[in-house]
Amino acid sequence: MRPIFIALDFKNRTEVWNFLAEFPELDGLAVKVGMELFYMEGPDFVRELIARGLRVFLDLKLYDIPHTVEQAMSQLGRLGVSYVTVHGSGGAEMLQAAKRGLVKGSQELGVVGPKLLAITQLTSMSEHQLKSEQLVNATMAESVVHLARLAYENGADGVIAAAVEDELIHQATSSAFLTINPGIRLENDAQDDQKRVVTPSQAVSLGSDGIVVGRSITSSTNPVATYQLIKQEWERK
Repeated sequence: MRPIFIALDFKNRTEVWNFLAEFPELDGLAVKVGMELFYMEGPDFVRELIARGLRVFLDLKLYDIPHTVEQAMSQLGRLGVSYVTVHGSGGAEMLQAAKRGLVKGSQELGVVGPKLLAITQLTSMSEHQLKSEQLVNATMAESVVHLARLAYENGADGVIAAAVEDELIHQATSSAFLTINPGIRLENDAQDDQKRVVTPSQAVSLGSDGIVVGRSITSSTNPVATYQLIKQEWERK
């Protein structure tokens, strides 16, 4: 089942539980925990979410030397989360080390390891920024596909990318290689700091394997109704 991850971009656990209290059923609900929340509440809070039946995507975007990433992933593999992220631009050795660490940590816990997802290019990044700030001569699509193929060849289970790049990624890798897409907005929502955005229904047509939705839900006056609306779009064939 393709997940809809609700991005829990809150300051602390109190705000999270106040938000989640509006949902009638938590078991099986997929959520994303990012750096802001993790750095405040730590791994015990992640375990708390999992104990309540939530599927957790831990989005820490690791990027460091291979040894450090391997040791960190070994710790994260013990948490019981469903997905974790690294930056694909960290290179082949770092990606391989991340996978080794996840396998080691999850085996010690006696659970199936998390899916390893590699960040290609952030959905807040424009092609102009790619060229002027990162000095990348390739187009956005070329850069994303290159990093996706690198991740595919070095143990990752999928990538984080803009939905408009999904078809190219699947062509360059495999239909089973996951493309998880942030930058999802409803038709009349503000883009905020995102540059490459699509609606849930557009993501479906582009071949998305999962979407991450934050402010469209968390800033809504009726988060549950908005989530259900997104779910209807997402599940429409």
